Amino acid sequence: MKQFNYSDLSKQDITRLVQRNVDPANEIRAIVEEVLAAVQQNGDRALFDYADKFDKVTLSKLYLDKAGLEEMAATISPDQKAALDIAYNNIYKFHQTQLKAEDKVETMPGVTCWRELRPIEKVGLYIPGGTAVLPSTFLMLGIPARIAGCHEIVVCSPPQKNGKVNAFIAYVALLLGIDKIYMAGGAQAIAAMAYGTETISRVDKIFGPGNQFVTKAKTIIQSTTTTAIDMPAGPSEVLVIADETATPEFIAADLLAQAEHGIDSQSILVTTSAAIANATLAEVEKQTAVLPRAEIVKQALDNSYIVITKTLDEAMQFSNEYAPEHLILATEHWSQITGQIINAGSVFLGNLTPESVGDYASGTNHTLPTSSYARAYSGVSVDSFVKKITFQHITPDGIKNIGPSVEILADLEGLHAHKNAVSVRMKK
Repeated sequence: MKQFNYSDLSKQDITRLVQRNVDPANEIRAIVEEVLAAVQQNGDRALFDYADKFDKVTLSKLYLDKAGLEEMAATISPDQKAALDIAYNNIYKFHQTQLKAEDKVETMPGVTCWRELRPIEKVGLYIPGGTAVLPSTFLMLGIPARIAGCHEIVVCSPPQKNGKVNAFIAYVALLLGIDKIYMAGGAQAIAAMAYGTETISRVDKIFGPGNQFVTKAKTIIQSTTTTAIDMPAGPSEVLVIADETATPEFIAADLLAQAEHGIDSQSILVTTSAAIANATLAEVEKQTAVLPRAEIVKQALDNSYIVITKTLDEAMQFSNEYAPEHLILATEHWSQITGQIINAGSVFLGNLTPESVGDYASGTNHTLPTSSYARAYSGVSVDSFVKKITFQHITPDGIKNIGPSVEILADLEGLHAHKNAVSVRMKK
């Protein structure tokens, strides 16, 4: 991991450092556009072909039904089921509180306004399954979708080598009451849910993280179809802010936990202590040596770095420029700087709060904005799966009270039909 001194960095240097997952030559876009077009034109046939080409699996059908899911789920151990059950319960408890009815507001006598929630009818959940299978992502997306009351939930996940889905994903499907999973991955799965195929229904909104190809597919879909997306959630990232009160062993573990996601993941350490930086690097080397995914980790770390700052305030300034998906405040003084957080997907406070707990079981959602999109996007929540429709009701007194103001405003804008819609009611 390269090291930089914050005081030596120009604005241009910082801009270059915080930029990630770019596609300057549009190489990824070109590949994704080809995949999208193939699925739109050829439907199921394209999905079978891409499973053979990308996943190296020849499928006889594109989905696993309830009987197949039950068969797969039966193969996991009681301890594994119990861990998934705990995660399910914690995530459900946290998200259930987000479904709240809003109060009606009388903005003036006789004029009442309010909002009501309605679930998005058809949603698509993309569950990655490349170098790591992620049942936790299924929980993070499926639970708020169920709480919101979405009428149809379409789930896509890449097929395993046996032509089925992973057993843990099958068990989560049963927990969520979902009786069918479509075996499609990558940009082709996003295309299937956006356009619809003979087997897979078109959805109104697509959710789920993925690699750069999945993220590019989602952004193209959002701009070219009527299907919405949750956010651009691409390769994962973490930024750790640490001072002299941090524990290098813990910091290294957090950096490596993020790096093992994939070679395009990024782990950043911003610290006020050069000694902490050096001790962390030694721990990174030590812990990497025993990781099963060490080769993936090493490639991710080549794309990662350390920034040395003079103060925690400077560290927070850099963090807000980076706008991390995951932000860890590895300091006993975290309460002094949380108020400065402007851009972050999810925050982990103190030396005993690893990002892993949020990934799995604390209750918060791990589907979060990456690549600086935390400047404008929030993570997935129940809100992501509902629409908020505004209502208003005017009484006879209300039309008398508000009518003259609306007439004046419509008149000054030159919209006389708007004025008349009020005037005819006031005459009655």
